[in-house]
Amino acid sequence: MSSNSKQGGDGQVSLDTSPVDKWIGIPLGGGQLKDPVAPNDIRRWSQGMQNGNPLYFDDEYASAPESRFGRFVAPQSFAVACDDSHGAGPAIQGNIPGTHMLFGGDEWWFFGPRIRPGQKISRERMLFDYKVSNTKFAGPTMFSRGDTTYINDSGEILCKQRSTSIRYLAEEARKLGLFSDDKDPEWSEDQLMEIEEQKFEYFKTVQELGHGRRLFVKVGDRLPQRLIGPHTVASFTTEWRAFQMTIWHAFREVPGPDSTLDAGWLPEMARDQEGAKIDPTLGDGLYYGPSRGHVQAKYAQLIGLPRGYGYGASMGAWIMDYISNWAGEWSDIVHSKMSYRSPAMTGDLTKLDGEVTDINYDDPSGQPVAQLHIVMSNHESAVLAEGDALVRLPTETLPEPEPR
Repeated sequence: MSSNSKQGGDGQVSLDTSPVDKWIGIPLGGGQLKDPVAPNDIRRWSQGMQNGNPLYFDDEYASAPESRFGRFVAPQSFAVACDDSHGAGPAIQGNIPGTHMLFGGDEWWFFGPRIRPGQKISRERMLFDYKVSNTKFAGPTMFSRGDTTYINDSGEILCKQRSTSIRYLAEEARKLGLFSDDKDPEWSEDQLMEIEEQKFEYFKTVQELGHGRRLFVKVGDRLPQRLIGPHTVASFTTEWRAFQMTIWHAFREVPGPDSTLDAGWLPEMARDQEGAKIDPTLGDGLYYGPSRGHVQAKYAQLIGLPRGYGYGASMGAWIMDYISNWAGEWSDIVHSKMSYRSPAMTGDLTKLDGEVTDINYDDPSGQPVAQLHIVMSNHESAVLAEGDALVRLPTETLPEPEPR
């Protein structure tokens, strides 16, 4: 049993979170991107997130005369790719031995500016708060929230992410075995072809809106369903490599405390930072370290999951891309708050559905702001993520095209 857990007379295990207390409200150091964002960073992100919107990979399309931006831009989901820990680093402070972490949700605030090639992105981080609850998955579980603020090289605040990490004792998760009977589903060739056809139809709706403005929106409107998957080790690996943190030496350490790499990981799931100075695969995370459970069933089972599983940050990106693709380039996500209940796993098919639940016509911007309710589920209708977002929609005259 971990030194940071204890078993009472009733057999209940508790989690000692006292090492976390001293980190709350402390500005953190950690990694900052060394280089400006490159066009291929954005293209790789779109490819990794399987987002077929040409605005984010086709520079000719993005620079068309009728476009809002007149040049290549990143999707709003791309901000998280500019951090060295999926934005979850500030929520993984304090050493609790024998623990692992999963993503529990993200809340985002966007302030207007978009990320473009050539910009250098920095971030500021801080642990916000935490609480402990008992869960069916792992017994005593800590839900900690940390803030990451993303800033461009002009000093403009792009957005803020409040990420929730779920920290739990891996040994307890293995004992409880919530997912122990889960196996990869099997798909026939006909089923797979039908899924591909539905994906194609979804991206046709994106192309049909094109550079147009989504002007006619009413409460009760439903977004077209988007399918992602069935997920594979290959698709999870492609997602992982779309995050710039996975590129060797893409980040430099800046002054300030940070215990993300010393959070109490299981020995099998920890990076070997010293060994990585000779062999960088030892600090890679996916080849060796805390993320290899995503693509190797052996290590997934070590932390209480049955097989390879997806990334919480990717789930958040899928949701934001889904909203942006529907709303169109003349719209802006201003706020999003999503709770993640379970990861996508190998073999699973993920479904995204959304509905307009409210429209505010009194926003100071002079533009209508739609509230959307988003549900992410798998092929068995189990809810993986759910939440609400606010989207500022265009009018016929607002917003104006950006300067060329």
